[in-house]
Amino acid sequence: MCDKIPDAAPDPAVPPHSATTVERGAFCSARCSCGWRGPARRSRDLARADARTHETAGQGL
Repeated sequence: MCDKIPDAAPDPAVPPHSATTVERGAFCSARCSCGWRGPARRSRDLARADARTHETAGQGL
């Protein structure tokens, strides 16, 4: 018989992902409070999309 493992509660010691974009010259990149960095891009829209994708993926961690 297998016991069901209860869903893990979010760890209050782990802060939520908070991604922003940072401009450096002609390039923009996404960065997160967890230390993740996205690729440098000329398109600010793509850098913002990288940030949103990372935050969404980070919610399941």
